[in-house]
Amino acid sequence: MKWRVTRVEPLADYKLKLNFENAEEKIFDMKPYLDSGVFQKLKDETKFRNVKISFDTIEWEGNIDIEPEFLYKESRSVHR
Repeated sequence: MKWRVTRVEPLADYKLKLNFENAEEKIFDMKPYLDSGVFQKLKDETKFRNVKISFDTIEWEGNIDIEPEFLYKESRSVHR
């Protein structure tokens, strides 16, 4: 199945609240990825908070993005 991110909201402590096309809401923790590759640039909280939707996933300035399937798999569900 192809996952599509429909909404993203930056949260405290380098977490992202994600809504997917199937109506699921999940939390993705970016902290484990901030010490590698291009994601190091997102340690700047201002840059991190400037996340946006791009096609079916999320991205930041500088063409930094993450595959929606990875986001879905590695996020935890939000229980209401």
